[in-house]
Amino acid sequence: MDEIDSQIVALLRENARRSFQDIGVHVSLSAPAVKRRVDRLQETGVIRGYAAVIDPSKLGWNTLAIVSLYCEGRMSAAEVHAALAPHEEVVSAYTVAGESAAVLLLRARDTTHLERTLEQIREPPGVIRTQTQVVLSTVIERPLHSA
Repeated sequence: MDEIDSQIVALLRENARRSFQDIGVHVSLSAPAVKRRVDRLQETGVIRGYAAVIDPSKLGWNTLAIVSLYCEGRMSAAEVHAALAPHEEVVSAYTVAGESAAVLLLRARDTTHLERTLEQIREPPGVIRTQTQVVLSTVIERPLHSA
């Protein structure tokens, strides 16, 4: 990946609906040349897909929580994934080093919904407990930019 590829990725992160022509103006390439580069970035896995950035609160998902998941013994990442995948409230989950086995980002409609979800997450065998921090406000939330 060269500097032009990095610029293309940054432009697509700002607006994934940009035309190849528009990107070409910014990076001094023709639209077909930009398309070839974007195709290569997709083939190599640099660009994994395109998505609309949604405001969760506009869809009624008003509560955000950071949850530490504690497991007995060793639960593999695959087992943690299997336990969490059925819950649409789990926005992201990361296995971590430290006391907890994983850290989760959860979205819920309200605290009642959050409580119900936490109870369900604690049900699978091997899950001991959760520790939850409810987010009061988002101070910084940055998209990943190309290096």
